[in-house]
Amino acid sequence: MAHFAPALGHDLVIWWEWRPHWAKDRAAPINACVEKVAHSPFFRQIWPHRAICPIDNWFEWVDDGGSKKQPYLIRHRDDSPICCASIGQVPDPDEGAGEHDGFVIITADSAGGMVDIHDRRPVVLAPDLTREWLDPATPKERAEQMALYQGEPTDAFEWFRVSPAVGNVRSRGPELIEPLAMRL
Repeated sequence: MAHFAPALGHDLVIWWEWRPHWAKDRAAPINACVEKVAHSPFFRQIWPHRAICPIDNWFEWVDDGGSKKQPYLIRHRDDSPICCASIGQVPDPDEGAGEHDGFVIITADSAGGMVDIHDRRPVVLAPDLTREWLDPATPKERAEQMALYQGEPTDAFEWFRVSPAVGNVRSRGPELIEPLAMRL
């Protein structure tokens, strides 16, 4: 779930998942593949409704050959905010949330060493592109080109092992996102 406080002054809660009303028997995805999203019948209804999901970092769990998967934290190398290209159905602030409101993050193939962590990653847009992405006057075709070809490259990110305690909702503290020393 994401919590938004738009310029209108209303506080909105939007679920990080979405599916069209006619797909009740399918699980609601949280991500949409950039290669298909612009032309997919599944996402046709929300493709014109672009959003940005701001995050500090994200985690991926990797099978390192042990008995449990190892979490990795992925973030911008310069520690700046990450603007994930997203689409969704947003509630009307005056009417409140509806059962079909929600959003998905657009994902692309990973490249370089990041593919060793996970084969997909969010499409991250630079600040100047986020303005264009959010502008309702930006044509859908231009938005598709931005998502396909102008996401930030893998080398804009760093990733490292972190404490397995990040997987426990009761765990708290900044030490959870500090890099773990590599075992020799």
